Amino acid sequence: MDAAVRVLVADDEEDIRLLVCLAVGKAGGTVVAAVADGAQALAAARAERPHLVVLDVSMPEATGLEVCAALRADPATAGCRVLLLSAGASPDDVARGLAAGADAYLPKPFTIAGLVAEVRELTATLPA
Repeated sequence: MDAAVRVLVADDEEDIRLLVCLAVGKAGGTVVAAVADGAQALAAARAERPHLVVLDVSMPEATGLEVCAALRADPATAGCRVLLLSAGASPDDVARGLAAGADAYLPKPFTIAGLVAEVRELTATLPA
């Protein structure tokens, strides 16, 4: 992955944010913002224009599903990749995440290696 790949991380749990930031760095990307709620995630995505947004599904202010749908509805952010993280791992949970417009869905708990692989996969086909 090119270090110029810009990633936004949004999770209301600080330890998970730190783990995701670590995984993004291991994958070779750059974290442009790490925020704790959905409203901050939307504002940061509009300001930073990341290539990838990693969203927790359950956050205050706006859920990851709501943020994902809002990103897809805005022409300025519609093209960014979205990875949802959630403790909900049922087929229905995954289907809801993908229906909201997510490119991928990773259940918690996840491994750093698994997250690194997912970040690399989602950013491998970004236009140069």
